[in-house]
Amino acid sequence: MDEERDGGGGRGELVEETPNQPEQSDMLQDLVGVIELVAQFGDYRRTQKKECYNLVRRLKLLLPLFEELRDLETPMPEKGIASLCFLKKAFILAQKLLKTCNEGSKIYLALESESVMVRFHGVYEKLSQAFDDFPYRELGVSDEFKEQVDLMRVQLKRARRRTDTQDIELAMDTMVVFSKKDDRNADSAIVERLAKKLELHSVEDLKIETIAVRNLVPERGGTSAESTQQIIDLLNKFRKMVGMEETNVIDNNPIMCKMLEKCPSLMIPHEFLCPITLEIMTDPVIVASGQTYERESIEKWFESNHRTCPKTRQTLVHLSVAPNYALKNLILRWCEKNKFQLPKKDPPPDQESSSTERKEEILSLVEKLSFSQLEGQRKAAMKIHSKIQEHAVTALLNLSIDDVNKRLITREGAIPAIIEILQNGSIEAKENSAATLFSLSMIDENKVTVGFSNGIPPLVDLLQNGTIRGKKDAATALFNLSLNQANKARAIAAGIKTPLLQLLKDRNLGMVDEALSILLLLVSHPDGRQEIGQLSFIETLVEFIREGTPKNKECATSVLLELGSNNSSFILAALQYGVYEHLVEISNSGTDRAQRKANALLQLMSKNEQIP
Repeated sequence: MDEERDGGGGRGELVEETPNQPEQSDMLQDLVGVIELVAQFGDYRRTQKKECYNLVRRLKLLLPLFEELRDLETPMPEKGIASLCFLKKAFILAQKLLKTCNEGSKIYLALESESVMVRFHGVYEKLSQAFDDFPYRELGVSDEFKEQVDLMRVQLKRARRRTDTQDIELAMDTMVVFSKKDDRNADSAIVERLAKKLELHSVEDLKIETIAVRNLVPERGGTSAESTQQIIDLLNKFRKMVGMEETNVIDNNPIMCKMLEKCPSLMIPHEFLCPITLEIMTDPVIVASGQTYERESIEKWFESNHRTCPKTRQTLVHLSVAPNYALKNLILRWCEKNKFQLPKKDPPPDQESSSTERKEEILSLVEKLSFSQLEGQRKAAMKIHSKIQEHAVTALLNLSIDDVNKRLITREGAIPAIIEILQNGSIEAKENSAATLFSLSMIDENKVTVGFSNGIPPLVDLLQNGTIRGKKDAATALFNLSLNQANKARAIAAGIKTPLLQLLKDRNLGMVDEALSILLLLVSHPDGRQEIGQLSFIETLVEFIREGTPKNKECATSVLLELGSNNSSFILAALQYGVYEHLVEISNSGTDRAQRKANALLQLMSKNEQIP
């Protein structure tokens, strides 16, 4: 959630004309964003792990170049822009490939290791071509960095001629197991050895692999049904070894199999199946990543202390879910058309009692509307209106996930109405309104509209006085809106400083990173520096630099660098709180971005002769 990682998604096709200075900056921001995104992918599949880490390492070598180019005071020459455009295409290919190796099926990646390596070689070729005619001299790039790039290109050429011997061995074992001619393919010892090589020998590993194979089925397009079935068969051998039930991935639910006996040709659309349980969904809900799951299964996932989307593996900005009414209606219509009976699920005792309470509440409201005095009717109508508002804004939240709908919702003038619910609605309605404004503000013009419509103050109020979920929804919305310069001033004027300081002090809320990320945006505005550059804030920043998590240290160092770059007195204050030795430590052992920021801050101190 930091400003440097605003990847600028959603822009159109690359064009060859020379962009203006802001677009040039956006392109560099996109390139940095890709590197920081892939650096967070974490563990890669066993089959291509070494190649993935090598590719990420080479991409990270280019970060100093992009920082140098972002500091250029004059527009980049056309030749440089063309090179960056070509480089961006190579980066996008690299990102897709690394994502596949990070969350794809391990069995599939082992079986197709040769074709995956061809994709790696394609990325290497494009990266090398992007630097063939790069105008180092015209851009004033140092000889030292040019030598570094040349070394990287030599490594890329060498990589195109090399294949990892461990991957070849793994591919051979996979081919033996898949082979119909080789009698050894039924040998349990070979299967067990392959499971260990692929790290698919625990229940948890196989649950994740089952989801990956399930996602693979609709994505592989032209791949033969025979090949897909081979992957599923091997998956079932692995599952059987650890005592798990077999699955045919498409419809592994025993109840569902019995239902399908009467109509064996019926195939349930894959989008109707929960990615976690692989069962048809009866209560589909949408999570912050835009993926849909069965409510019960995703809630169990969250209860197990997961904060990621099971399908995409990305960290979720909040754990709120919204009913996917559109998909639920499609499922019901499909079931009716195909005479398919949805499995009945007994609601939990607390849900059953709450359902009874809701029925009683509805009967009471209807009775008051029919027979009560005027005041009773008015209160009943207000209660019903509140529920209607909550459902309406939830529906808008669902619709706003699609980029086209984001523009349509704004065009129809819905933003002022959403803000009104944010100000005066129920707690649930306020939370969903904040989440909807976050979703809508992914488009730049909507950031402006929300700001002009006075949407910032009620979000700041929710950040200060809301529930934990409300605070998280407000924080994500305010971060996104504060990417707009004018909205930074509005947030500061609305008193955002106070709730941000509360979030930094109350670490039990688990929102320190969110607060620091918003602060980093605000200190780029003169009003923000004036409000935030106070001793209490400086002392708090130094505390996080000293003893925070790696991410805390990275964000706090970035905030202090932005403050100190504009006013040396902030650096003096930080030095008084003992920041120097902690910056030295971060420059040696922090995250890559933290190291860059810490070094820049130390250089700034040295330049101004402020190091003690």
